[in-house]
Amino acid sequence: MKKALITGVTGQDGSYLAEWLLGKGYAVHGMVRRSSTETFERIGHIKDRLNLVQADLLDELSLIKALEEARPDEIYNLAAMSFVPTSWSQPVLTGEFTGIGVTRLLEAVRLVCPKARVYQASSSEMFGKVREVPQTELTPFHPRSPYGVAKAYGHFITVNYRESYGLFAVSGILFNHESPRRGKEFVTRKITDGVARIRAGLQDKLPMGNIEAKRDWGFAGDYVRAMWLMLQQPEPDDFVIATGENHSVREFLELAFARAGLHWEDHVVIDSALLRPAEVEHLLGDCAKARAKLGWKPEVDFPGLVRMMVDADLERYGVRSK
Repeated sequence: MKKALITGVTGQDGSYLAEWLLGKGYAVHGMVRRSSTETFERIGHIKDRLNLVQADLLDELSLIKALEEARPDEIYNLAAMSFVPTSWSQPVLTGEFTGIGVTRLLEAVRLVCPKARVYQASSSEMFGKVREVPQTELTPFHPRSPYGVAKAYGHFITVNYRESYGLFAVSGILFNHESPRRGKEFVTRKITDGVARIRAGLQDKLPMGNIEAKRDWGFAGDYVRAMWLMLQQPEPDDFVIATGENHSVREFLELAFARAGLHWEDHVVIDSALLRPAEVEHLLGDCAKARAKLGWKPEVDFPGLVRMMVDADLERYGVRSK
């Protein structure tokens, strides 16, 4: 039986990945931070099948102990301070978790289990002010937020440990991936939750920032398959994971409100306070390498993703789609 350790197991990606690995027959260890209020909502249905270990990316000794306990064959580092707007208000903490935290984990792996295979969650936010469209594994980075900068550090330190110490360490440069398990602070879930609340009569207006920004949106459940596939390859390598299509926030609004039988123009108000200090306008990924080498492709398309998320939120509020 293979053993895997997932940092960030209670997050969106962590929960889908844990399900996938359990389905593959893995013994799954999930790393959780010590907290006075534990949030296991996303993994509640599989929690009794997971081995939870307490550790923190800010504390290298705790990482060493977690690895000694789990002795994993595969390590998936999904933990991070991952909400981009917060990275401006907490830039140093973002750097500690999302950047330096990767180094602490890689050092712990080097010391405890150097034969383990490591997946690092990189991000399309590293491209930021894009140099070319679409973006590939060779597109230069120009991050436009403290989060993007920290992710770029995490990406390059992973490359450095691979090249310097021979670790099987890879980075998946994942473009935006969403699901009904997405946090409500993220724009897609903010929209679908807002739509459901409006249909349920709990609110009337939905404040938004830049609705012309375009993103390459996929389904998180599809993207965790790509993470696993990267660690099954004969040689470590980095991959862009994306749908190859991008859509504006406005398009997401149109589909989401229509799914609930509403017109988005009647409810959406633009709030300048929600605009980013430096916007990322046009993210579009080219996943040709992943398709060719991993045999991976997304299964859920953009309209299907919006429907899935709206329907799940409508169900939470006890109302049906139109």
